[in-house]
Amino acid sequence: MNANYLHRAWFRLVCLILGLGFQAARGQPPGADSASVRVVSPEISADHRVTFRLLAPKASEVLVSGEFLAASRALTKDANGLWSVTVGPIEPEIYYYNFTIDGVRALDPGNPEVKTGSTAGTIQSVLEVRGDGPAFYDGQPVPHGEIRTRWYQSQSLGTLRRLTVYVPPGYDRDPAARLPVLYLFHGANADETAWTRLGRVNLILDNLLAAGKARPFIVVMPFGYGAPPNTPGAQGQNTALFSRDLLEDVIPFVDSQYRTLADRDHRAIIGLSMGGGESLSIGLNHLDLFSMVGGFSAGLSRTGDFARTFPHLVTDPQAANRQLHLLWIGCGREDALFPTATRFSAFLTQNGVKHTFRQSGGAHTWMVWRRYLDEVAPLLFQW
Repeated sequence: MNANYLHRAWFRLVCLILGLGFQAARGQPPGADSASVRVVSPEISADHRVTFRLLAPKASEVLVSGEFLAASRALTKDANGLWSVTVGPIEPEIYYYNFTIDGVRALDPGNPEVKTGSTAGTIQSVLEVRGDGPAFYDGQPVPHGEIRTRWYQSQSLGTLRRLTVYVPPGYDRDPAARLPVLYLFHGANADETAWTRLGRVNLILDNLLAAGKARPFIVVMPFGYGAPPNTPGAQGQNTALFSRDLLEDVIPFVDSQYRTLADRDHRAIIGLSMGGGESLSIGLNHLDLFSMVGGFSAGLSRTGDFARTFPHLVTDPQAANRQLHLLWIGCGREDALFPTATRFSAFLTQNGVKHTFRQSGGAHTWMVWRRYLDEVAPLLFQW
């Protein structure tokens, strides 16, 4: 059974246990009317200040931590056992946060919006602070593409696997049209749904297409683990196993099931974090298959032995320049991977490989990666 489904079942069980526990903490029997125990959290005011609340009469300390805070903030308890704190104002964005209750990390039980992944450690509550107008990742009144879930039998891995596909608006209306393909990878502890749930790739592309800033293309988002997450001893094999699945199973499956332009000029490969390391490793070592390669906060080797990972860029950089329509690398300066990204850019420059190195503010977060996708998508397949 896919680890994703076990994780989601575990998550539902934890939420149930937490819900019953908080009802009991208020003196309500399990199964009591949920409306009678509802606590509004988070509550966002018009000036973008946010109040977090938690009903936990028996707790002795409650903290909130998240991407909108430099350090954890303590909540204050009132006479009824209701903890609260107000922070901000917070800039409009999508953030992730959690409570720590007497040393135990927990979700905000008043908030149904939850970030999940392929491992339990990634579960967090979601805070979306909206601005005065729609953001580039918001759904807008424009034509929308479709998100499709596809199952396929991976012959290389000997298992049934799943991938997510985005097709642009109008894909089914023109059976003669063939489209380029972007293979887009998630990071560690995530899954094949991450770019739609957290990255909002479909809405970003819908908005770019409606504005005439990008051309239509298909996006394929596979499960980025060749070996299940946290499998002992499998970490060093993951990229190689995932590469086999992508090259031997995913790409042939997509080309057989969708109206693709099945050549290197119309095939791009981009990923973030772990997926960025995969996209660079696979793409730059298979320029016969990909003409556009990108990495967002890419999980490259921190030892910096890039000549060993990318030997063709050293032996024949001019051939790589002729084959590459785009090589795009981006990383936030507050990201722990920024020094590695800087060294990789220097390696490319020293070997005469043309590329773009996008340095921005931000850490290792979806706030950065959504913006990078919005910047890169208009550069793809523009000829």
